Amino acid sequence: MRAPDGEVRAHYAALATRLETLSAQDLAERQRTLERFFLLQGITFTVYGAESTTERIIPTDLLPRIIAAQEWATIEAGLTQRLKALNMFLADIYAEQQILMDGVVPRDLVLSAPSYRREMQNLYVPHQAYANVCGSDLIRQPDGAFAVLEDNLRVPSGVSYMLANREASKRVFPGTFRGAGVRPIDRYPDLLLSTLKSMAADWRPNPQVVVLTPGVYNSAYFEHAYLARLMGAPLVEGRDLVVHDNMVYMRTTTGLRRIDVIYRRVDDDFIDPLTFRRDSGLGAAGLFNAYRAGNVVICNAPGTGVADDKAVYAYVPDIIRYYLSEEPILPNIETYLCREPSQLGHVLANLDKLVVKAVGASGGYGMLVGPHSTRAERETFAEAVKADPDNYIAQPTIQLSTAPCLIDSAIEPRHVDLRPFILSGEKIVVTPGALTRVALRKGSLVVNSSQGGGSKDTWVLAEGQEGPLA
Repeated sequence: MRAPDGEVRAHYAALATRLETLSAQDLAERQRTLERFFLLQGITFTVYGAESTTERIIPTDLLPRIIAAQEWATIEAGLTQRLKALNMFLADIYAEQQILMDGVVPRDLVLSAPSYRREMQNLYVPHQAYANVCGSDLIRQPDGAFAVLEDNLRVPSGVSYMLANREASKRVFPGTFRGAGVRPIDRYPDLLLSTLKSMAADWRPNPQVVVLTPGVYNSAYFEHAYLARLMGAPLVEGRDLVVHDNMVYMRTTTGLRRIDVIYRRVDDDFIDPLTFRRDSGLGAAGLFNAYRAGNVVICNAPGTGVADDKAVYAYVPDIIRYYLSEEPILPNIETYLCREPSQLGHVLANLDKLVVKAVGASGGYGMLVGPHSTRAERETFAEAVKADPDNYIAQPTIQLSTAPCLIDSAIEPRHVDLRPFILSGEKIVVTPGALTRVALRKGSLVVNSSQGGGSKDTWVLAEGQEGPLA
């Protein structure tokens, strides 16, 4: 919000002026209004393994994060470039594998990745759009420029909180919001639906889209139901589906209805017990055969996760150069691959300074934040890394940028990251907004809601709505 000299940045000026007119009591009352909105809307998430109640209202901060138009233009161009290259990478490794033969990405790294699916080899994917919904996590570097911390191409979540935060933000700062020239995000459900329909439009004039959820006990069930309702699409579980003659149908009160596109919020392993995990009760038997036959489209495509593997992440700049002959617009964070003996030695010698992550883990699990760890934790983690070095990468400890947050009726800085959402079907569209995740614990760098983080609304300003960046 403020430049190093203490001056309020131009694009935050209107909000700063408004905050000066509000007392601590006013701010606290607005925070309560925000929380009541989330409670009445049933906007919750689930924490697995929690000792008390597992379903909670996601912690949400009152104060929006504001991004100037010219900064967003760079983000939008960089994310479009990145997803285009990653879709080309997926189309290649599941067909000719030219990038592997040319040695740009190590063959064994890709083919031995847990998320690589041999069953996807040589299958047709419309528009070569393997990742139809992508949520890449961005951080601001010390020089002020954004960089990509990781890509989420499997079953990215959080977009419902982006939409809900916006609705709540309009209620608590109505005048400031109207006058700020904030770009709207309420078309996201329509854009998502049109993206999903575009995946089957070549062979079905009005494709039937459904949202496949694991069920009410899933941590993101609220989001599944929320998006299905906003799109006007049925929300189904695996038990609602039946496959006959390689066609997929859903059971309805009036009989079977054919399905053309499945927006699945179920992990690869559980899609089809005949093809993947035999003990899965979350998918439908025969679903992958129907997909292989071209009678249904699964979004995101199975096997997409290999492109957001944390080890493959280190090669994304080279992937962009290989397929697009362009320099990456958004850079990566420096990454050490523990599978390389020389880099493994460096990581083990500097565990107290690095963040070490398991390649296949997500949600803040399976990681060690070196500077915040104990000697015992580092020793235990070192043994795990030595036992399976291929499963770990390491990065320097990133000092995330901060944004103003309301903490106990006072405005304090807290560390944040940014998760914009990109849609890819017939064309690539970047939603002009994002989920800003906040590490609400003082000094914490972990922003995941499952690890004590929260979120806030993100205002992307329209062109001409702010002065020059201060």
